[in-house]
This record gives sequence, C-alpha cells and structure tokens, in this order.
Amino acid sequence: MFSNRKRTCRRISHRSPPLPADSGQWGVEPTPGLILTIFATILILHALVNLRGVHVVSILNSVSVWWHLLGVLVIVGVLWVVPSHHQSASFVFGHFVNGTGWSNPIYVSAIGLLLFQYTYSGYDASAHLSEETTDAQVAAPRGIVRSIWVSLLAGFVLLGGLLFAMQDYDRTVSAAVPPAQIFLDTLGDGGAKLLLLIVIGAQLFCGSAETAAASRMIFAFSRDNALPGSASWRRVSRNGTPTRAVWLAVVVAFVLALPSLWSTAAYGAVTAVNVVGMTPAYAIPVFLRLRKGKHFKPGPWNLGRWSRPVGVLAVAWVAVVTVLVCLPQTNPVTAQTFNYAPITLVVVLLLSALWWRMAGRKYSVPVVDDPQLASLEEQVV
Repeated sequence: MFSNRKRTCRRISHRSPPLPADSGQWGVEPTPGLILTIFATILILHALVNLRGVHVVSILNSVSVWWHLLGVLVIVGVLWVVPSHHQSASFVFGHFVNGTGWSNPIYVSAIGLLLFQYTYSGYDASAHLSEETTDAQVAAPRGIVRSIWVSLLAGFVLLGGLLFAMQDYDRTVSAAVPPAQIFLDTLGDGGAKLLLLIVIGAQLFCGSAETAAASRMIFAFSRDNALPGSASWRRVSRNGTPTRAVWLAVVVAFVLALPSLWSTAAYGAVTAVNVVGMTPAYAIPVFLRLRKGKHFKPGPWNLGRWSRPVGVLAVAWVAVVTVLVCLPQTNPVTAQTFNYAPITLVVVLLLSALWWRMAGRKYSVPVVDDPQLASLEEQVV
C-alpha cells in the first residue's frame, strides 16, 4: 500500500508542474481585467447579502465560524493522510529562507513578523456590529477575544499542515499561488479544486462580514455628521439596514482596485494604507483606556487585573509593528518594490486633518438612544 501511494505521489508530481506567476491555472489566464470583473461580481454579491438585513448577516457569521474551523480540519486532515512524503519538523520549524535581498538576519526576521500580523485583522467587526447585537457589552468584547485565540490555533494548525505537506519548496515558491501548488502536488487536479472550494467559501464569508463592518462604520460616522454627505449615508431601509452605506462600501472598494488594471505598484500604493493604518487604529482605544487609568470604568466583561499589562504590551507591539510596516520589504528598492505605506498614510492623515479643519466642529454628539437601533437589536438572534 505504501509503494502504491508513493507511485501515486510521483504521478501527481509529474502532471502538476510549477505554476509561475505569469501563467494561468487550470487553463484560466488571470488577466487584470478578468480579476477586476470577478472582484466586482463578488462585491455585488456581498452587497446583496448585506441588504437582506442584520438577521441574515448574523446567520452567515455563525455559519462562517464553523466553516472555517471544519475547513481547517478537513484541509489539514487530507494533507496529513494522502501524501506519502512529508517535510521534517526541522524543516518546518527551523529552516530559514531569506528572499528579501537584505543581508541582515535580524532585519529579515523582524520583517517576517509581519506575516502573522497581517492575519490579525477584522476582529473589530464585533465592535462595528455591537449596536445591532443583544447584550453587546458582553458579546462584543468576548467575540473579539475569542476570535484572536481561535485564529491563533486554527492558523497555526493550517500553516503547519501546509508546510509539512509541501512536496518541493522551489516548485511551491515559484507558483502563482503557493498553497494551490501544494494542493496540486499532493492531491492532483480534482482534489486541489475541492480544497480550494473550502478556501473560496471561507473568503466569501470573510468578505461578507467585512462589508457589514464597513457599512456599519460608515453609518456610525454619518450618524454623527462626520462624513461628507452624512445625511445620505445614514439612511436605513425598512429592515434597519444602512442601504446606502453598504453600496458606498463596495463602490469605494471597487474604485480602490481600479489602479490594478495598469499597475500593480499603483494598486499597492493605494491599498498600502490599509496595512499601516488599521493596526494603529486598533491601539488607539487601548491607549486611551490606559491613559484614563483608575478613572476608567470597565464594562461587565473585561480582562480584570490583566487589563493594564495586556494593554501596555498591545500598545508597545503596535508601535513596533507600525515601524516595521513602513520599512522597505525587499532589496533593491525600485518603483515596483518601494513600500508606499508611509506615503499613503501621510496623504490620508493630511486629508483627514483638512476635513477636520473644514467640518470637524460641526460634528454632533453620538446618538445613544435610537429607536431604529432598538428595533434592530430585537431582530438579532
């Protein structure tokens, strides 16, 4: 049986050549126009789902949790059972690869920390949807903390499963989508497609949740007259959904993707602010809570005596990561490899400061007792 599996692995490897970045997978050429069209279709799908109301979004979020957890178990289980060859633990946990062009191992290791930092995002969705959540003072913070440790465990298991199942390092890193190459090398064409369906489903669930979070954030700012055209974006439909805010979220996402049609560097410059701006935004409320000190009144669900030390570590870590994100990632530095994150961040800060000078004093006090939000809360399961 072992020899049969070994021959099968050879046949799979033979018919699964490496997938270079400039070639299509499964006969599909990923041109910029095709990718943008698919992206637009997915955005419309996310918008239509979110327009169904918070009840539908709540159900999808619950399904999403189990889809991700069971999906990880299925992928890792298949990658553990099917291939006859696995990488050694010394390779997975001890092999150091420097593909940045920089010679300083400390600098390279520091940049490598950004790999998992990018994955820790999106847990603020619990806060954005808190106004539409029952018992939000407990459910929202508990959801944030749970999402962190669940992502830690699931991500570690998934990444380990992929690395152990890697058949050829050079083939994998030269592929357009390295995880897809691992699936192809271990399972062949049909099996790889099945596992990728799990991945695609997970991404769709994430996109729907992000659309919901973005639209609620637009609604919250507009309700306080903090955005241009606030009177329009804060309108809600009969089912309590901020319809125009949903469409604004997907339209802005599409507009930001348009530079990808002519330049990947331009697209990277536009979207880089998401990387460098999101993480510091997470730390701002933590810093303000630390600054408040003993005068801060904790909610019914909190970290207790661990609140302050965890908060200090969080702010310090974000300060370090923010610097790392702004540093050049590859050498030599060219127009294509230049890290545009600090430039785009400065542009956004300047625009924000300009808008604050023009309209900041017109902001209204946030509305707490809102009948519409009260009716929404009753709809949430």
